[in-house]
Amino acid sequence: MERLSRRAFLASAAAATVSLPRLASARQEPLVWHDVKTWGVEGKGFAETLRYFDRFPAKAEKTVPAPVWDLSRHSAGMLVRFETDAPAIHARWTLLKAGLALPHMSASGVSGLDLYARDEQGRDRWLGATKPTQQKMEAMLAGGIDPLPGGKRRLYTLYLPLYNGIESLELGVGPQASFQTVTPLQEKPIVFYGTSILHGACASRPGMAFPAILGRRFNRPTINLGFSGNGRMEPAVGELLAELDPCLYAIDCLPNMSPQQVAERTEPLLRQLRKARPEAPILLVEDRSFPWSPFKKGQREAHAAGRAACRKAYERLVADGVKGIAYLEGEGLLGDDGEATVDGSHPTDVGMLRYADAYEKEIRKLLP
Repeated sequence: MERLSRRAFLASAAAATVSLPRLASARQEPLVWHDVKTWGVEGKGFAETLRYFDRFPAKAEKTVPAPVWDLSRHSAGMLVRFETDAPAIHARWTLLKAGLALPHMSASGVSGLDLYARDEQGRDRWLGATKPTQQKMEAMLAGGIDPLPGGKRRLYTLYLPLYNGIESLELGVGPQASFQTVTPLQEKPIVFYGTSILHGACASRPGMAFPAILGRRFNRPTINLGFSGNGRMEPAVGELLAELDPCLYAIDCLPNMSPQQVAERTEPLLRQLRKARPEAPILLVEDRSFPWSPFKKGQREAHAAGRAACRKAYERLVADGVKGIAYLEGEGLLGDDGEATVDGSHPTDVGMLRYADAYEKEIRKLLP
């Protein structure tokens, strides 16, 4: 076989690269763009925010720890709903941070958008996720979508990035397509407060964070107040939680707290929430077990100490007649096979599903 010269080889490779289909050139007609701020996102608990897609109100910058404030600029847990009959759906969005991924978490989960579609049986099914490559993005979320009978519009849910913030977000469809905004669900939300796992690490895409999974299962709004490396039951955060009016609080802070902090802060936080919202059930959750715990006595002892402090706080509250508090043990949150984490701590999508299963069982006991 004749050997190509280096120049000929490079020319051939370049030609092959140029011939690959590109999204921009595949679109023949201009899109009609819709700014999601005009109809609103679900999963945003506070109105008076510095940036539209912030999770905490502007006043929190002066009261909560600086790392918590910085993390509250992430759009974790937010989603937008809309209806369209378009065969293709596009998005363009600008991210807060240039860093698109983490060492243990892909750009699709950190900075991407995640699209679900309602099928004819009324189920929300995954349809498409994005792969961000820069801070300002435009991409097709899904194409070649089958039409519904009678030209009806299909309902879509779009989840926003977990570990990055959003500066702007628009959805685009062809000029012949019908597009209808959908008001966020008005039911009282489930409010989740916790650490990096609850924040969404390390879901492959935003819809796989376990609070998002539970939102689909219960068809309820959820507010994600997970703060990576934080979630330590600070009184200032408790004050903000008490301002919300949820159907249920889920408190999952042990992974980032010492046994002493658990002993000191758990009971005051739960009393603070119960005083503010007497009717809202509270689910208190232990930390998950590290997969390496069977091999490390020190780790088993650390888990046991934190859980003992948490259990004592829970039992004191129950003994004192505080109603509507439930307890979820941590041992089985990730299963028992050691196969559900990225790094021994943060769940894969498998781990997120197991978390959701464990939570769902307890939440169904608490919600009417």
